[in-house]
Formats: sequence, structure tokens, C-alpha cells
Amino acid sequence: MVKYGHGRVALIGFPSVGKSTLLSALTETVSEVAAYEFTTLTCIPGVIHYNDAKIQLLDLPGIIEGASEGKGRGRQVIAVAKSSDLILMVLDACKSEAANSRYAHKDILTRELEAVGLRLNQKPPGIYLKKKKAGGVQVNNTVVGGLTKIDEKTVSRILQEYKIHHAEVLFREDCNVDQLIDVLEGNRKYVRCLYVYNKVDALTIEEVDALSRRPDSVCISCYMNLGMDHLLKRVWDAMGLVRVYAKKMGEKADFEEPVVLSDSRGGTKVTHFCSQLHAELPKQLKYALVWGTSPKHMGQRVGLRHALEDEDVVQVVKSDDHLLVGVGRFSTTKRNDPAKIADRVKKTKLKT
Repeated sequence: MVKYGHGRVALIGFPSVGKSTLLSALTETVSEVAAYEFTTLTCIPGVIHYNDAKIQLLDLPGIIEGASEGKGRGRQVIAVAKSSDLILMVLDACKSEAANSRYAHKDILTRELEAVGLRLNQKPPGIYLKKKKAGGVQVNNTVVGGLTKIDEKTVSRILQEYKIHHAEVLFREDCNVDQLIDVLEGNRKYVRCLYVYNKVDALTIEEVDALSRRPDSVCISCYMNLGMDHLLKRVWDAMGLVRVYAKKMGEKADFEEPVVLSDSRGGTKVTHFCSQLHAELPKQLKYALVWGTSPKHMGQRVGLRHALEDEDVVQVVKSDDHLLVGVGRFSTTKRNDPAKIADRVKKTKLKT
């Protein structure tokens, strides 16, 4: 599926939990909805227009237990979710723990995603690893009180399993064995995830209150159209999108088409903003004037490393150094070749 817009959100869940209905409610795309399972057999894309940004929403087929092993085309479905910036795990509120149900859909889906290298709502572990040619294994840490979840012998044994006999390992935080293995594997993807509980209209007020107080959880009802605005706000906050408006010198800012930046797609600094306008603009930048919440005062002069915030206004001022470099025979960085064609030395013909 080709990426579109300023971000990608994937809907993951068991069959018949309301993923297609949620896609139809948030976007203008109509996805087939029926009373039987596995109605959606392919990936159906939609676009959410929110806060002058375009967010691609993917309705993926329902996965079952054992999807990480290939059951029900689970590997293909999870592979699409790996390329997303945010995962919405759609759950049936009637089959949740708050409704005293014996189903544990949340734990099953989390286990299936972690089996293929997805880490939900986690940060990359603070472990520095550098391979060497000699010197053995050196393990150091900067943790106050030392390491409590792992020791040096365990680290050496794990490195030997990966055929690493000479390396320098530095723990910046108290990590466990699984986090060290994630660093050695190097193919883990850390993704933000929101747990969306659908069909809350069938629960009591106390059960809905218990679900909504859980971390990273949102309660909605597609049937009664409840909680959609709150869900969009939570999606916007979780993706960390930053809208930046461009301003020309002596004119008003253009508030119609912002430049949308995010940490998951490059960064939110002035250099990333300039790269969105033109690839050569960061090299030609003299300084930038910024209005908004990120500068210390209105119209502050900043450089390429200044971090921008949502709804900032930026005016780019280019330097004149690139104009001093001429073009063609007027170039100051020209080669040793003669300027005129007539002065060029003709190459001798090859002997046959």
C-alpha cells in the first residue's frame, strides 16, 4: 500500500469488532460491513482530514490467534502495520476485562505483534553496543545503584550466542534480557498504540468509566457515533504532528496550506521545514524568523537546529553566498578545462 498524506494509521483487531464501521465513520471511504466475520479481505485505505492535515487510515483484515506464525494471512497484515506511524487496536468492549469477560483480546494481539518485532508504547532501550576486534567484552553502566535485572555474566553469554566475543556495552538505564536481545537483533519497530474500545453502548456507566481510565485507552461507539471527536484528538496527540505556516517577507502568513512535520518522518526542526520547501534550501539558509510558541519572543532569529512547535509561523531568509558562485565559464569553482571550445586539446586518435 502506497503511503499518502502526513501520517499513516492502521486498524488492527479481531474480526467483527467494528474496524470497517470506524473507517466509514472517520473517512469518506465506504467499507463493506456485514454480520459475519472476515468481511474485509484486503487492505482498504481512507483519508482523515483533520486540522488541515491528511492522515491515511488503513482498514486491515481481522487477525486471529497465531497470526505471527502465518495463520489467516496474519504475516501480511502485520507487515502493513509495521509501516504505520500509529496503531489503533480496536477491541470489543463487551469482551474486555471490564465486562468480566473470559476473553483477553488485548493480551493476545499484543503478544502476536511482539512476536514479529513490534513494540507497542515502548522506547528504544538505552543500551550502547560497539563491536571491536580485540579486548574481550567490557560491560559498563551509568545507572544509579547498578543493574538489577541483568548481570555481566548474562550479558557475556548472550553476546556469545550471537558470536560477539569483543565488544563494549554501556547501559544507560536498567534494562532486562529481552531489551538487550532487541538491541542485538536490530530489527525492532517501536510504535505508538491506542486501545480503542468499541460498542461501549452495551456497557454500564461504571464499566465505561473503568475502561476510559486505563492508559492509552479510548471508548467509542460506532453504532451511536459516540467519542469520535475525542478519538481524533487522541490520534493527533499520539502522532505528534506539527503544523508550520510559511510567511513571505512583507506579506501575511499563508494559513491555508501548512507544512506538516513529525518526529516519525524526519523531525520537527527548521532544517526539516526547509527540506520540505526545497532540497537545497537548508544549505542556502542565512537565518529564519519564527513567531509562535517555540521562540522566546515574536520574530526571533533562529538557525537550522531550532525545534518548531504546532502552529508556528516561519519566514526563511536566504544568504547571498550561493549567488557568488557563477554558472558555466563564470563559475568560481571551475575545473582546469579551458573556457573556449577552440582552446581545448583534442585527444589523439586510437591506433588501430
